[in-house]
Parts: sequence; C-alpha cells; structure tokens
Amino acid sequence: LYERDIEFDGRVINLADHADRAELQAIWPFAKFPVIRDHTRKRDLAEASIIIEYLDRRFPGEPLIPREWEEALEVRLWDRIFDNYVQVPLQQIVADRLRGAKADMTRERSMLATAYGMLEGHLQSRVWAAGRSFSMADCAAAPALFYASSIQPFPGDHQHLQAYFDRLTERPSFNRVLKEAEPYFSLYPFADGIPAKFR
Repeated sequence: LYERDIEFDGRVINLADHADRAELQAIWPFAKFPVIRDHTRKRDLAEASIIIEYLDRRFPGEPLIPREWEEALEVRLWDRIFDNYVQVPLQQIVADRLRGAKADMTRERSMLATAYGMLEGHLQSRVWAAGRSFSMADCAAAPALFYASSIQPFPGDHQHLQAYFDRLTERPSFNRVLKEAEPYFSLYPFADGIPAKFR
C-alpha cells in the first residue's frame, strides 16, 4: 500500500478483544492478518503475497511481480524463502520467549543462519532480492530481516546481506511502516536487539 501510495483506512485489530477477533474471523476464519477489504469491488483478501499480487494488478506502478513468467517465478521463490525460512523460525523464537519457555531453539537459529548464508551468496551481484527491481520478494524480506536480525544479528562477514538490509530500511515505504511500528516495539520481547536508530 505504501509502495504504491494507495489511500486506505488502516485498522489495528486487538486479537484479545472478542468483538475485534469475531469481526476478523468473519472475514478470515483463521483470524490472522493482514486482511484487506476492497469496498469498490466488494472483495476481501487475506495473506500478504495474495494481497500484494491483487494490489499489483489493481493499481499502476512498477510491477512487484514481473509479467515475464521466469522472472515472476524467481520473485515468488524468494518471497517463500523469506516467509518460510526467515519469518517462521523468528516467529517460533519470539513465541517461545513470550510463553516464558526455555525450549532449545537451535533448529530455528540454524535455519536463520542457513538463510543468511544463502542470501549472502545470492546478493553478491544484486541490488534487490529477485529480478531487476524492487518486488514482492523485497516486501517479504523487509519485516522478516528486520525482526530476525534483532534476534540473531547478521554475521560480520555478510556484507552483501547487510548492504541489502540497509537498502530496504532506507526505502520510503518501509520507513513509514517502521515509524508506525515504533510505538509497539516495547511489547516485542527482543526490543533491545533493534538498532537504536529505529527506536
């Protein structure tokens, strides 16, 4: 939405509030977000990559999913890598901390290390994660890497990954997201790992 500068009415859903949860479940029974409601087309959509693809077709701008099939596959691959191999392990580590559990999170941390190493090699000759320009893959990378790096910082010799992350955080759309997230950082159990420049 911010990347395309699309006007919208934002809504913060409190899952602990029965009415909020019930309203979300009426749209998406899994009660997960993001979810959007397009009033002009009377259509509800869930899941970030589906929402991005929908907005990419509905609103003009540089395509976030290339029209060329092989380039689109590359974007979708890296979108899945960021979601499944960065976002998922970091969410499991965060959930463990929130529960106050003392589980051995070696598997999750190992998955993050593998993803970091894969990205370091992949980004040696690239500005963005997939294709020639900023894409849906980078939309997936931004929050995943932001929070993952607060749990498990990038190794010092991963200069390409660090440079890519810096490019992401300098993007105006992501800056807007970070500014809106800042008031909630104190609720995040690894807030001390977020670099001071973002707090």
